Amino acid sequence: MTRSLGAGAGAADSWVPTRERLREGLRAAAVPVVACSLALACLTVWASSGAAGSPPQIAAGNGRVLLPHGGSRDTAAFFDITNIGGSEDRLTEVTSPGVEETLIVRRESTGLGADIVRTTGSVKVPAGGTVTMSPSGLGITTRAKQLGWQAGDLMPFVLHFRYSPSVQVFAVVVRPDS
Repeated sequence: MTRSLGAGAGAADSWVPTRERLREGLRAAAVPVVACSLALACLTVWASSGAAGSPPQIAAGNGRVLLPHGGSRDTAAFFDITNIGGSEDRLTEVTSPGVEETLIVRRESTGLGADIVRTTGSVKVPAGGTVTMSPSGLGITTRAKQLGWQAGDLMPFVLHFRYSPSVQVFAVVVRPDS
């Protein structure tokens, strides 16, 4: 059975907008509109300040590789890596035609006269920051493909990053005591 909204319909069957119903509806609609407007304004300020979407910009230098000694081909290399971009990046690998497999390692002092050397899969290069490698901290362990390096030789290395293009840097061969 269907009802028509014609002349015979009762007052209870019709919906009449009242001031109270209109106010409740406007309040309900205003909350998400205000929240979205506030979020959009904050995102606009953040993006226009340069903090959003600024990619990492990597530069590397001050490369040093230790001269292998005592008939060993094992050695270590160290670099300074600077990120002048607005986003962090990660050093993921280091390669060189003059060396065999390389590992990114971190040396930690035990306080007992010996250091623990731990392999790390990658190294964070913070936005606006510099990573400085050294024999007592972060470094690259590797093995020379052949003996015969001399102090002062230049060895090419390629630093590979998660987001940035690879960076080629030369490391000067230095004596371990220098």
